[in-house]
Amino acid sequence: MHILWLVKTTLPQAAVACGLARASDVSGSWLTGQLAALRTHADLHLTVLSVGKVVDASGAADGVDYRIVADAAAFTPLLQAGAFDLVHIWGTEYDAAAVMADAARAQNLPVLFSIQGVMRDCAAHLCDGVPDAYRHSGAVWHAIDRAVPGELLDNMQANFDALAAKEAALLHDARHVTGRTGFDRAVCAALAPSARYYPCNETLRPLFYTGTLWHAREFAAAPVLFLPQGNYPLKNLHTVIKALPAVLAQYGNAQLQIAGWPPLDKGPLLRPVIDRMFPYKLYCKRLAAQLGVAGHIHYTGPLDAAAMRQAYLEADVFLLPSSCENSPNSLGEAMLLGLPCVAAAVGGIPSMLEDGREGYLYGDALDEKALANAILRVLQSPDGGTAMGQAARARALQTHDAARNADDLIHIYETILREEHK
Repeated sequence: MHILWLVKTTLPQAAVACGLARASDVSGSWLTGQLAALRTHADLHLTVLSVGKVVDASGAADGVDYRIVADAAAFTPLLQAGAFDLVHIWGTEYDAAAVMADAARAQNLPVLFSIQGVMRDCAAHLCDGVPDAYRHSGAVWHAIDRAVPGELLDNMQANFDALAAKEAALLHDARHVTGRTGFDRAVCAALAPSARYYPCNETLRPLFYTGTLWHAREFAAAPVLFLPQGNYPLKNLHTVIKALPAVLAQYGNAQLQIAGWPPLDKGPLLRPVIDRMFPYKLYCKRLAAQLGVAGHIHYTGPLDAAAMRQAYLEADVFLLPSSCENSPNSLGEAMLLGLPCVAAAVGGIPSMLEDGREGYLYGDALDEKALANAILRVLQSPDGGTAMGQAARARALQTHDAARNADDLIHIYETILREEHK
């Protein structure tokens, strides 16, 4: 069977196969693991398509064909020429997904949608806990933003709301949807009432399945807390900052490491303008200063897979306090390495991690006291969280089992094709 994948970003394998500069895997690219696992299925012919900043490029590697096109207008001719059996669209909120869905239906091709994040809920919780003063910008700042884009939260909210509307429109007519948590199954029931839901777990980046595992450190008074993302309010850095004083009261040299770039700073002359153009970062900066914890917060810069892996290994607790998540890959990666995890019990996270045995979940993402207590429970445990980390790893090895997930995906394709050809 010949399956066409539409993916939102150009994968590293596609960039290499198409003769482009190697694409970064800093943003995740967990589909690289799924691709690797599918190579053993000899009866599968896979073409991976993305929209990129090139006129057109194609290539092949490891039995997979890759196409990068400059515009979604190329979708219909590609489908007409490709003799595909099924189109698999990864993600539900971006413009190209809707174009591809329409083009596939026009060719009478079945379409499978993979739910990744859930934009309906991400939009609803985007700015939870952020004061109104930072959430709204005046006309002058919007005019500046049009010339030199910043990260105004009202613009961000409008963008998330628009993506949620696109997701709802796309799923409304869907017939086949795949997901992996109780949360996204419920979303499918609400937004895709005519669709059949197929469970299939994710396979993560290959680097996290092998090599050195996490082990407890002798951190004394200087434990390291690791947050995989903190640049926009959904990831809830502000609640972590509020939780830090309670952690520092017990461990005075504790450090919060955040993956990604630090807030932009171009010196004292431009600082007031930049602060206003990046209000969430300003809020977090002011909050950290107010609470006296700024010296304990450090940014790593962007991390590729190898550097991210090392950051997990050098931490004592992994934090995922997001206000909404479906099945975050960073949590799965931390679990695979055996790193003790603390997360908000939101979205699909309870489907990934059992509270009290595989990690600690706390109920309200904005409850800094509950977050601090969960962190301290790990740090103060006699084994430093080793037993929980090992239990989490055992769970993750099942959830993210590459061979089983590849078999499940093939079975989904075969089931859809049988149903469509009855």
